[in-house]
Amino acid sequence: MGPHYLSRFFTPKTVAVIGASERLESVGHRILVNMQEAGFTGGLYPVNNKRKQISGLKAYPNIDAVPDKIELAVIATPALTVPDIVRQCGEKGVDSVVIITAGFGELGSEGKRLQQEVLDIARRYGIRVVGPNCLGIIRPSGHLNATFGSGVIKDGNLALLSQSGAVCTAILDWSQSQDIGFSTVVSMGGAADVDFGEVLDYLALDSKTTGILMYVEGIRDARRFLSGLKAAARLKPVILIKSGRHESGSKAAMSHTGAMVGGDDVFDAAIERAGVVRAYSIAQLFSAARVLANNYVVKKNRLAIITNAGGPGVMSTDRAEETGVAMAGLSAASLDALNKVLPVHWSHANPIDILGDATPERYKQALDICLKDENIDGVLCILTPQAMTNPTQVAELVIEAAKTTRKPVLASWTGGKRVEEGRALFDNSTVAHFGTPEVAVDAFSFLAQYTQNQILLKQIPSAENELATPDIDGARLIIERVLAESREILTTQESKAILAAFRIPVSQTIKVDSPKDAMIAAETMGFPVVLKVNMSEFSHKSDIGGVRLNISSAKDISHHFQEMESLIKQKYPDIDRVMMTVEPMHKSFNGRELMIGVIRDPVFGPAISFGLGGTMVEILHDKAVGLPPLNEYMVEKMIAKTKAARYLQAFRQLPPVNMKALVNTLLNVSSMVSELSEIVELDINPLIVDDRGVMAVDARIKACVSHQLSPYSHMTIHPYPHEMIQHYQLPNGMNICIRPIRPEDAEMEKDFVHKLSERSKYFRFMQALQELTPDMVVRFTQIDYDREMAFIAVTEEQDGKPNELGVGRYMANPDGHSVEFAVVVSDECHGMGIGSRIMKTLMQAAKYKGISFFEGEVLAINKPMLSLVKKLGFTIEPIHGDSEVVRVVKDLRM
Repeated sequence: MGPHYLSRFFTPKTVAVIGASERLESVGHRILVNMQEAGFTGGLYPVNNKRKQISGLKAYPNIDAVPDKIELAVIATPALTVPDIVRQCGEKGVDSVVIITAGFGELGSEGKRLQQEVLDIARRYGIRVVGPNCLGIIRPSGHLNATFGSGVIKDGNLALLSQSGAVCTAILDWSQSQDIGFSTVVSMGGAADVDFGEVLDYLALDSKTTGILMYVEGIRDARRFLSGLKAAARLKPVILIKSGRHESGSKAAMSHTGAMVGGDDVFDAAIERAGVVRAYSIAQLFSAARVLANNYVVKKNRLAIITNAGGPGVMSTDRAEETGVAMAGLSAASLDALNKVLPVHWSHANPIDILGDATPERYKQALDICLKDENIDGVLCILTPQAMTNPTQVAELVIEAAKTTRKPVLASWTGGKRVEEGRALFDNSTVAHFGTPEVAVDAFSFLAQYTQNQILLKQIPSAENELATPDIDGARLIIERVLAESREILTTQESKAILAAFRIPVSQTIKVDSPKDAMIAAETMGFPVVLKVNMSEFSHKSDIGGVRLNISSAKDISHHFQEMESLIKQKYPDIDRVMMTVEPMHKSFNGRELMIGVIRDPVFGPAISFGLGGTMVEILHDKAVGLPPLNEYMVEKMIAKTKAARYLQAFRQLPPVNMKALVNTLLNVSSMVSELSEIVELDINPLIVDDRGVMAVDARIKACVSHQLSPYSHMTIHPYPHEMIQHYQLPNGMNICIRPIRPEDAEMEKDFVHKLSERSKYFRFMQALQELTPDMVVRFTQIDYDREMAFIAVTEEQDGKPNELGVGRYMANPDGHSVEFAVVVSDECHGMGIGSRIMKTLMQAAKYKGISFFEGEVLAINKPMLSLVKKLGFTIEPIHGDSEVVRVVKDLRM
């Protein structure tokens, strides 16, 4: 594949600034001057129909008058003029446009119409647009600064994406004071065309970028946004700040869950799944970038602090508790070693106070001991400039010690002039330095979060829970019947039937509408029982006194029925008939009341929450949120985040609960909301769990008509496509499996490519390649099943490991209607039909996704591949100017 299609924005040879001006206060003037001050070496053309010359450059009345081909146009003219200018760009052959112009949003409906007109014109001419209402773009290494910001931006290895031009300028200004450089800066503005996902795709493969910083306000295409985040975060750290919340979704929700889970909770769950770290200030953003850029490795979040002053150590410990960082417990061996080298009055605990007269050697000895301790994941060295302190020499020894370990070593030299030289040493080392100890602790917390989120990134669960076989068709039929009756809220009985269809244990429920029916139901199931109001008008029965517990006789249940019926009719005179349910009183001396909920977030789709339940759920406000599909690892992480986690262990006289049953219940809920796109809200409250298992005592489901056109389109994260696994027998009798690739196939994929002949490698990669690089292994095995697909052919697993026989993949092109493919088969399996099988499987998957054209580039000397595609009905086309490669295309619509 060639360069990313967005690379044309960042490597243009010619740039036109439309709206360039001599007025010093104008946006057009600042853009032109910034381009000149950045040292742009290509053709720079100001366009202004009232000037002959601007900033020493010849000006042109319109873009058509520019004699050269323009590769990038930057527009800074009033909004009303922009559609016609974009049309002129299209006629001139410009395919990349940055629209700085604001005002589209401020013009209301007229602004929206103008923006749509711009997009329609751009699509007609194949133009891609960054903006409108943006600061612009910067590529320091290419001497490109097409923004109206101030100051020269230093070249570096961090990329910055921002929806807000003001925040972008603030970050750039702050970075100059910190001597931080950038590889790329993109102010997204309105992101009417080019969006976050596309720019992240570009940056993921950009060799000049080692880390990505983002400022996000809102998201237009959640699936593409997360897809781009994942692609980038698999290869390099991504840190973002997010402002604003999608509160409208939770305000509209009727359930307990909706009241508790706002858009921000769901956003956090989404970026955790994408392997991204969230910061909450510009300072934190750069702190996280500084520590993540050093490629530190941590197992957990256990931090040791070495300090020559007690106060900073205590403050750092407080900050650790606030950020969820664990203060490492020193091993017996470490304590013994420290006792031998430190004064008798050292703190004998973590933080390790080595006292105010600490020498450089004392720092080094303490650090060496901590780095060898398996209970410690990282070390923060704090120094205050006391009378006996040598900050520079201590810094030198800390830097040398850090070279011997992969554990992160952070430093905080607090003070002024006396510590400046030491700080300068850290700036040129792998030891990340921070101005205050609290910020250093924050940085370590980001590192721990990043490690955990990277594990989540590699989790690709199926929509199905393999432990249960749900009755999906039966559940969907119940929901369809409810919707056919023009109802959205399912009754308790209907809701429990849906849960039961997904193998979630539920208490028996009998619907009654008279005292006599209530007595019969109670006698049938046996006392004690529970009587509950069962009407869609009342979402929360306890709020209206609609629940009576532990009823022990027929006389009592008749009385309770009549009493509740009378109270409801008095309060709601329009109600003629009160419906109720009778349920057995669930007996559990060891039970804990929990809650599982689901809401449909307006941006990210279904979100599952878990926490303490019962009538105090809103007050307890204990929750963890996850996006389906979930697997066992994710569910266990969700549970561990809650206050409920400790309550589920052995507690006073209570035995630990059956965690396996609880985990399976959450997995079944995940499967339910993945398969049933009609469900928009779900409450299971309480879910009673004890040492024997779980029981859903009460449940409520809200549904709506689904407009889903393809499976899982209501979800942001596409599950592992388990349904695409196929089994074949080759002509020689060998059984093989063709299935979508998984992250755990990384080693097998690497070995497969290693064993290919030089000829096969050259045919596949069109270059000399001995081994897959670590980045390539990640890109090839951790894929987004929504926009790309890779199938591997493997031998059926018996006692040993499977053996990879071939692999094929496709990736969506920017047009959204075509994909580019590649296929390779192991040398010893040529002629066995494996390549044909993989190709057909790939084409079927692409056609199912609505792809129209299946295409690829093949070396002209690759006769076996050309023969295969001919048999499969491909057309073969020459590529202009390249006699060594041909393009092969298959129209999947035929």
